[in-house]
Amino acid sequence: MLSIQHPGRTDLQLVRCAQSGETAAFNQLVTKYRPQVVQLAMRFTDNAADAEDVAQEAFISAFRGLHHFRCESTFYTWLYRITINTAKDALNSRNREHADGTIESPNDCDIDHDTPEHLALTDDVNGMVDAGLAALSDAFRAAIILREIDGLSYKEIAAAMAIPVGTVRSRVFRARNFMDRQLRQVCTAGLGRHSK
Repeated sequence: MLSIQHPGRTDLQLVRCAQSGETAAFNQLVTKYRPQVVQLAMRFTDNAADAEDVAQEAFISAFRGLHHFRCESTFYTWLYRITINTAKDALNSRNREHADGTIESPNDCDIDHDTPEHLALTDDVNGMVDAGLAALSDAFRAAIILREIDGLSYKEIAAAMAIPVGTVRSRVFRARNFMDRQLRQVCTAGLGRHSK
C-alpha cells in the first residue's frame, strides 16, 4: 500500500496513525525527535557512539510499546521517559564492565580571560560539570538535565519521570546546589548563584 506523507500532522495524529500500522508516521516522529533524543542520551553516556545506541534502543522500545501509549501525556514526554530509562540501563551495563575514573581539578580561577590559562580553566569547568553530573544519582541527574539543558518545565519533567512536581523541584534544587559546590572547586563564582 502506498503511504502518503502529511508533513503538517500533529504528534497525536502521527501517533494514532502509527498505532494503526502506518510505519511512515512513526518514521516522521523519529525524524522529528532524533536530535533531542541523541542529545539527551549524550548527557548520560558522555560518548557519541553510546548515545547513538541509546537513541536507537529508545526508538525501538517506543515503537514496540506504542500500542500501550494512551496519549495521556505528549509523545515527546513519553519518549523522554523511555530515553532516560534506556540511558540508565546503558550506564549500569557500562559501569559493570568498566571501573570509574577520577578527575582532578585546580583550586582557583582568578585569571585573565584572554590567556591560555582561561582556555585551560574552561576545560577544567567543563570537566567539573561532567564529573558533577556523573556524581549525581540517576534521579537527580535526569532532573537537572531535563530542566537546565533541555529546558523542560517542572510539569513536563514530572510527567517524563512519573513523579510529583514537588519532587522535581526538590531534585533540581538539590542538584543545582551540588553542582554549584562542585564548580566552586575550580571557580569561586560557581554557578553564579548568590551565596550567603
